This record gives sequence, C-alpha cells and structure tokens, in this order.
Amino acid sequence: MPRARAVLDTNVIVSALLKPEGRQALLLDLALSGSFALLVSPALLEDYEEVLRRPRFRLDSRKVTQALREIRSAARLVQPRRQLLATRDPDDNAVLECAVEGSAEYVVTGNARDFPKEFQGIKIILPREFILILAERLE
Repeated sequence: MPRARAVLDTNVIVSALLKPEGRQALLLDLALSGSFALLVSPALLEDYEEVLRRPRFRLDSRKVTQALREIRSAARLVQPRRQLLATRDPDDNAVLECAVEGSAEYVVTGNARDFPKEFQGIKIILPREFILILAERLE
C-alpha cells in the first residue's frame, strides 16, 4: 500500500515541539522516519519557523533550528502554483495550497474548525484521527 500523503498544519508542529510525549510529537516522528509522505511548501516552512520562534513559546533556538532542518530533509517540497482563498486565515490557505499541489490525502490540524471538512478530495482531520489511519495502514 502506498504511503499516506499529508500536510501538517503549523499548530501540529508547534505542539510536537512543546510536548515531546504528545500525539503531535508522535506524528512528527512518524513523518521524519518516512512512515508517511510529509508535504511542505516554502510558505509553510516559513510559517513553521515564524511561529516556532515566537518568544511566548520559549523554545530553544537550537531545538527549533534542528527540527526545521529535519523537516526540510524528510519532507517533499512542493511549489504551489495557485493561490487559494478557501479559509479566513491566509496561513491556512497556504496549508491547503501545499496540500492541493502535492496531491495530499490529508491535512492534519488541531484547528479543524478553521478549515472545511474536506477540500478538493483532501480530508481535514485531527492528529488522533491521522494516527488511527496510519495504524490501520500498517495492519
């Protein structure tokens, strides 16, 4: 069975670094190990970095740099050719643009309410749902 293709919303990446024992950290580890195809775009990588470096999160700068390096290394970089206006937040539109361009099956977000339930055949799901999907694919 082919690997699942997914885009991780910025809130998943932030949660992964803030709570190393949480399910978002598990998803990031699975992405970095190649258990599913992680799709990113330049705009999404920029958003990851900008949010991770916000002072309120108090994340160690070296830890952020290392995480971003690992993400860039493991992920498939796509260059969206179309701008979308499907959500209220431009950063969320960038997530969908990346998903559409990379033919993602899933957008994984902690803020599913900010997205449509599905967009052009791409399912918008919570981290726990994606973990269950990945587990089923392993069986």
